[in-house]
Order: sequence, then C-alpha cells, then structure tokens
Amino acid sequence: MSRIIPFALFFILFIALDFYAFQGYKLLIKKWLPNHTSIMHYAYWVVPLAFFLLVLGVFVFSPNPTKSRLLVWSVSVLFGLFLGLIVWVAFLLLDDVVRLVKFSGSKLSSESDVKTISRSEFIITSGALLAGTFFSSMVYGIASGAHNYQVHKKTLKLKNLPSAFNGFKIVQISDVHAGSFWSKDGVLKGIQMILNQKPDAIFFTGDLVNSTSKEFERFKEMFGLLKAKFGVYSVLGNHDYGDYHRWPDVNGVTKEQNLDEMRKHHADMGWNLLLNENKIIEKDGEQLAILGVQNWSASSQFHSYGDMTETFKGVENVENKLLLSHDPSHWKAEILKKYPTIDAMFSGHTHGMQFGIDTKYYKWSPVKYKYPEWADLYEENGQYLYVNRGFGYLGYPGRVGFLPEISVFELEKV
Repeated sequence: MSRIIPFALFFILFIALDFYAFQGYKLLIKKWLPNHTSIMHYAYWVVPLAFFLLVLGVFVFSPNPTKSRLLVWSVSVLFGLFLGLIVWVAFLLLDDVVRLVKFSGSKLSSESDVKTISRSEFIITSGALLAGTFFSSMVYGIASGAHNYQVHKKTLKLKNLPSAFNGFKIVQISDVHAGSFWSKDGVLKGIQMILNQKPDAIFFTGDLVNSTSKEFERFKEMFGLLKAKFGVYSVLGNHDYGDYHRWPDVNGVTKEQNLDEMRKHHADMGWNLLLNENKIIEKDGEQLAILGVQNWSASSQFHSYGDMTETFKGVENVENKLLLSHDPSHWKAEILKKYPTIDAMFSGHTHGMQFGIDTKYYKWSPVKYKYPEWADLYEENGQYLYVNRGFGYLGYPGRVGFLPEISVFELEKV
C-alpha cells in the first residue's frame, strides 16, 4: 500500500499535465498530419498508459519488483515523459498568459464584438521541440551515458611530500550504487579502465549500494578484481548503513546484520575499510597517512556517524595526510576549521546530480544550489577537496552531461 499511494498520486499528476499538453498536441497534429488526426490522438495516450500498466504489472506480479530491469526502463521512460511534459506545459501556460492579455486588451477596446484569440503556433511548437529534445536526452542518457566512464586526471601538489611518494598514483571511485546497475558488461568495462591506470593505491569513497548489502552480491567478484600495490582503501556512505530500508526485512534480517554483511563485502574483496580509522603507507622508509571517517554530513538530512578525533589518532606526527570522507560538506564544516594538516580530502555523494553541463570551461548542475562544493577539485589555504562525480547512478538509471567518473591523482612534491 505504501508504494501504491505515491504511484497513484504521480499517475493523477501525470494525466492532469497530459490533458493540458494534449490541447497543444492537437493543434500541431492538425497542422502537420491533418489526414491522420484520429490515430495520432489515440497514439498520444497509448504510450504513457502502456508504460504505466507495465510498472503496475511489475509491482503486482513480480516477486522482487525493485530488481526488475523492465521496471527500471519503464519508470525511466515515464520520468522522461513527465519532465518533457513539464517543459511543454510551461510553454502552453506562457501562451495562455499571452492570450489572456490580448483578450483583456480587446475587452477594454471600443469594439463591441471580441473575437477568439487563437493559440500561438510558434510558442507551442517551440515548447514541443524543447520537450522532445529533453525527453530524447533522458533516454540517450540511459542508453549511452550510464556507463560512459570518463577518466579525470589531476595533480596534487603537497608540501613536504616525501621523495618516495613523488609521482605516487591514486585512483578514486565513489558512489557505486550497485542496486541500480542494469549492465554487467558496462560495469566490467569501468573496472578494466581503473586497472589500466595501474594505480599505486585505490580509494573508494562510499555508497556501495542503495539500501541493502544484498544488492552488491552480484558485483562483488567483479569489484574484487580491483587491486593496487599499496592497497584499496574505502569508507561507508550514507546509503551503506541501511538507513533507507525498513528493518527487519521479509527474511528477518536486522539493520545491524545488514551492516555486518556490508563490512564483510569490503573484507572479502581485500579492501581496507576505514571506520574512523587510519592506515600508514610506508615506502622506502617514508610515510603517508590514509584516514577514513564514517559518514559525516553538515546537513541534518543525513545521519552522521563520523568521529574525526578517533580517525586522527596515531597520525598526528605523519607529515602528509589524505582523508576519505563521503560527504563534501564535511570539508568546510570541520576539516578546514580543525584539521589544517590534512592535505587533501576525497569525497563523492553528489553525483553531479547525473545531469548538467560539464565542460572544461563551464560546469553547472542543479545540485550546486545545495552543495557549494559539488564536482571536481577545490583548494583553500593549501588544502584540497576533490568531489568525484560517481561511478554509478541512483534513481534515474543514466547520466546526461555529468558522466560517471574515474579520478586519477598524481602526488607531486612542492
């Protein structure tokens, strides 16, 4: 029942928008396909209703609907249609405002009879083309963007970096969200791209799953291929604690048992899961500290489990320190204020919202209005923050503009 209510509300809103957009659709069909208006009117309604029935059917007849690929694609198409409708409806509203202004002006004129103010074909056509482009981009973002991994290379210049670590290569990935994956071949391609970088160390900065540890079981062997000379280091993200699932589940598994299984996944793959802990890497008798804090957020929306006091213990005298912390809001809220000896912090969490403009010269995504630091490299007072765009996807099973990322860092002595 808890799933049916939001589905029903979405259906009602969708149909209401559809009826409004249908008025513009009829005008365009009458102009473009005057001999096929009836069949095109039916086609307009058949497409969304067919996908709604598919979604409803999966929820009713599938034993595990959340893992259905058909559900993922159907919901994605509906979501794309919904966003396209919003764009088109905005243009139709603009057209209605223009008509209302013209009508009001005619009423105030000296003319005794007021003619009907016709719709603007230019405004409606422009809206339809933009909505169609938006919808096409969303579909393309699933088919092409979801696993179109991009390698981003950066140099981190660190003061007093030991000579032994000059040129040390680190690969970072974040936000796998294994419960959303729909292409094993696509994921394996990304894994191979990471290995091709031949990193000295690999960092994973949280969110292995969406809700439960079971989501990762199909991909554990694949991610277990990730190896590096000086190890793989990982932390938990807000989704890894099971906070977004109702416990105990249908099998009687508790939240604590789920978290134990999550820790076991990391251990089975040979990853060094740092839970408010640190590790010291030694090379040619010199040291580099890797710190990992549990999820710490400046937003009350997310639970904070991190304890930097514990995380920092034992590395006070190590010159160079690198911190793994899932949520980038941690950087300004605590790290810059209290831990000036941490050279760089590595985060994820935002995904670049999986949508936006991401070029060398300009970056924009709606997520920037929530997170001041939301993608790429930031520097303040000699301390770095890197926000990885994410390896996977959540909700919308694709990416438009902000493609999945493999970050590669080379340490350089200043």
